Amino acid sequence: MRKWFLSTVVFGMLLRPAAGQDAASIHLVEQAPVAISKVAPGVFLVDFGRVVFGNLALTTAHMTASKVVTVRFGEALKDGRVDIHPPGSVRYAEVKVSPNGAQAVIVAPPVDARNTKAPAVLTPAPWGVLIPFRWVEVEGWPAELRADQIRRRAAFDSTWVDDAATFHSSDPMLDKVWDLCHYSVKATTFAGVFVDGDRERLAYEADADLTQLSYYAGDADPRISRATFDRLMKFPTWPSEWTPQMVFIAYADWMQTGDKAWLAAHYEGLKTKLLNERAGPDGLVMSTPRQIRHGDIVDWPEQERDGYVFTSVNTVVNAFHLRALEEMSRLAEALGKKEEAAKFSEQESAAQEVFQKTLFDPVRGLYRDGAGTEHASLHANLFPLAFGLAPVDKRQQIAQWLAGRGMAGSVYAAQFLLEGLFENDEGTAALGLMTAPGDRSWRHMVESGATITWEAWDQAYKPNQDWNHAWGAAPANLLPRFVLGAQPLEAGWSRALIQPHPGTLRWVQGRMPTPRGELSVGWKRDKNFTLTLTLPAGMTAKIKLPVLEGSSEVRAGGIPVMAHREGQWWILEKDLSGTVTIEER
Repeated sequence: MRKWFLSTVVFGMLLRPAAGQDAASIHLVEQAPVAISKVAPGVFLVDFGRVVFGNLALTTAHMTASKVVTVRFGEALKDGRVDIHPPGSVRYAEVKVSPNGAQAVIVAPPVDARNTKAPAVLTPAPWGVLIPFRWVEVEGWPAELRADQIRRRAAFDSTWVDDAATFHSSDPMLDKVWDLCHYSVKATTFAGVFVDGDRERLAYEADADLTQLSYYAGDADPRISRATFDRLMKFPTWPSEWTPQMVFIAYADWMQTGDKAWLAAHYEGLKTKLLNERAGPDGLVMSTPRQIRHGDIVDWPEQERDGYVFTSVNTVVNAFHLRALEEMSRLAEALGKKEEAAKFSEQESAAQEVFQKTLFDPVRGLYRDGAGTEHASLHANLFPLAFGLAPVDKRQQIAQWLAGRGMAGSVYAAQFLLEGLFENDEGTAALGLMTAPGDRSWRHMVESGATITWEAWDQAYKPNQDWNHAWGAAPANLLPRFVLGAQPLEAGWSRALIQPHPGTLRWVQGRMPTPRGELSVGWKRDKNFTLTLTLPAGMTAKIKLPVLEGSSEVRAGGIPVMAHREGQWWILEKDLSGTVTIEER
């Protein structure tokens, strides 16, 4: 491996965080440019193909000591050149380099005080400042700039393996969406914890919750998720609904790993994340005027809230509270704390009864935004649906209503919206929203040339947005969970659920890592529905297949198996294991 460093850091070596830093191990990876072109006299444009957080190494042995070279880093192009005045928080930096007789120099951008000083998550100081960039302009380089003279030093989580997860389908655009989102998760691990992009480099609970789901679809190692959790316990943030998402993160860790020791060590801290201190006598969470102004968030940015009417009893805030209580009950049960599990369950049941009476309008079959208003927004309905709070006999109606509203929320809310649609037999609508025309879908990001997902759907909806926000990467987890159809059903993936939601797709093939090994799924739909499944050792799976018109039986390995129909699904009576082909006829 070529060594580009002049200092004490050897390129490619793994570094632990400096003392006091709360982050997982990350490493620097050498990357060659994919293209170099001359764009003006003495100016070369270098394209590395995708945005990454990093800096540069230049071989300068042939240069005179007095020569000064200008290097411009950019996330955006304008008229074929690095955009030196990019919009919002899109990054640009310029550095002047003098080799002074050195064989090689490390070129890093200047320090940005906002995201390189505490409380920002810091990267190892010996690496130099990291910046998100795809393109570099080099001005003043003597003769031609060769590919072997410039390398990008890219920072990633050290456990990530690019091809540990794959997704291919009959829809080329959907494949591009998955690739964009999957890569976005990798590219934003540079800090060793899940952060909110480059503007602040802070950990936020909502970002961590969504990113964790997508990370586990690409890497089964829990360390970066746990490092993020630990940091957020020390440095919690301000939004009301962000707090209960700490319970969601812990619950996802439990389902992923089945690790009781880690759960037990964090259990007492989770009790402080339920919003119980804000619960009134009827069990519902109350909001003060100050919490309404600065706390209850519903969605972000503010203009993505679908006209939400804020009141002292907020439907979205209470939906998060109820979901957290349900998951805390399950976590307490997992640790053998039966009395506490029963207490959380009883609290949730009592509060949910009041929640339904106060906030659900049985005439319209929709949830109001809060007590004291009749306004029914997208958000007041998508969160109760995604969290399983909506009355069973009303869920399909709510799902259809949400599907008809379209993407009337942000990239953050889209995670929960699409979960609710998939889980209530609106998979066709969910997939359609991912690849919809217009500027409110991942197709728009793909067609705009994004290589990391954005903080918002478009600059028009958040002018100061950054272009490296993993909370916008929801399809990285939604496509494996609902289209491949693989989710843990019991902690540690001892038992999985395999339930593909095909929508209008004709076929899908993919794999994902689990703590027990690789899980692969392939299915195709023509006259019959055929699913080929390979489970790692120690894992069994409950199988649900979408009912095709005229189908009357299910076969596994060519042999008829016991199955029954529930609505739109064939459900096999017995779990399967190993490698098996299941066919619906």
